[in-house]
Amino acid sequence: MQITTIDDLRARLEGVATIGESGLDVIDPRRLREELVDDLAFAAVFGDEDLREASRWVIWSASQALGCGSASIHELYRARGRGEIDATAFTVPAINVRASTYLTARQAFAAALERDAATVIFEIAKSEMAYTEQRPAEYTAVILAAAMREGWSTPVFLQGDHFQFNATKWAADPDAEMEGLRDLTREAVGAGFLNIDIDSSTLVDLSLATVPEQQRVNAENTAELTRLVRSLEPDGVTISIGGEIGEVGKSNSTEEELRAYLDGFHEALGGENIEPISKVSIQTGTSHGGVPMPDGSIAAVSIDFDTLQRLSAVAREEYGMAGCVQHGASTLPDEAFDQFPAHGTAEIHLATGFQNILYDGGGLPDDLRAEMMAWCQANCAGERKDGETDEQFLYKTRKKAIGPFKRQLWTLPDEAAATIASNLRAKFGLLFDELKIAGTRDVVERFVSVVPVSRPLPPSLGGSGGAAVVAGAAVFEDDGSGE
Repeated sequence: MQITTIDDLRARLEGVATIGESGLDVIDPRRLREELVDDLAFAAVFGDEDLREASRWVIWSASQALGCGSASIHELYRARGRGEIDATAFTVPAINVRASTYLTARQAFAAALERDAATVIFEIAKSEMAYTEQRPAEYTAVILAAAMREGWSTPVFLQGDHFQFNATKWAADPDAEMEGLRDLTREAVGAGFLNIDIDSSTLVDLSLATVPEQQRVNAENTAELTRLVRSLEPDGVTISIGGEIGEVGKSNSTEEELRAYLDGFHEALGGENIEPISKVSIQTGTSHGGVPMPDGSIAAVSIDFDTLQRLSAVAREEYGMAGCVQHGASTLPDEAFDQFPAHGTAEIHLATGFQNILYDGGGLPDDLRAEMMAWCQANCAGERKDGETDEQFLYKTRKKAIGPFKRQLWTLPDEAAATIASNLRAKFGLLFDELKIAGTRDVVERFVSVVPVSRPLPPSLGGSGGAAVVAGAAVFEDDGSGE
């Protein structure tokens, strides 16, 4: 029975959980996971405003009660920087979930549970929020619901990926562009994202005479948003923050650039007692989503693992960080992934490969796929470049059909959903094995805990209101980020 009204929600909670001003008392965890969470997740996305707010409150509160609330990976990354965790032991996968979010996240959690793995991040980029129609509050609710549904009982890492500055807008009005990033950061932290990646690498100016000058604006903007994040942290939480020095798809990063950026970042903090960033994304030869060839295949990519290894060592040994982050890697061949932990990579971001499983792996009904491709032809025609084949054009634009078809992708026929789920679970399992995260629950439990963060009971459930998470009204352009 779907939850379509607040009365439905209250009725479904009877005998399962009781609502209080300060949170949710879960009486029957099994029934919550097996009988209620599926419908809660759907209501948190597709219900009316009051029902969405109430369902998200219940999910947030239940996840805290069941030990799988949102958490920061900062302390684990700092331990890695101190040498308390072997830098080649594992690489943390950060998964950008664009489509069929509940179904997809469930497969990731299930594959991780099979391996006693807990170092998994779920993230969404600024641009992805727009074209997948998933604001932070919705994303948080769905990922936490998926965790509960699969029996997850350890912290959940939610990350804002590529909080990226637009170079053209920055040149025209830097104050307005900075305020837009501040607003997004406030929204994300308020929604429960306790891991944030700041990307001001788009503003690096290679025309300037010295590397420190080239990285100066990047470093200063990272410092500015770091101050903001630290001011927004819930009591007892240190949010994990990442920076970036090399825009994905551009020239490979160097040690000189890394040191210039990090030294400039610390200088911009001005000696303030502010916890710094704990990782840096660099460029090693990849591009977001891969490069489609005329026949629709993806061009082979050569990753500069030596750069990853050297710069990660600099980040750890000289600055006490976890190491470097690899973007744009989900379309690499399977046999490449074991090289990331072997070369000391702290984190790897993965997105388009899972989208490709949805579109090309089998399971998606032919008529729905055709309708989505027709939508791209009709609505993205202005993005087509001269000489592009249909295969190239559709490969690059089909991500933009995810938002307009979100409901259809949530309500796939059972057989289609089962096929896609099986394919996704197999891929997650392979990646988790190659990245060596099996058995990492112990290290998470050692360094990370879920800090209780209560939320005001919404008026629709009898609360008096208070500080609420407000969905932003800003419309983000597709900047190519999001792997």
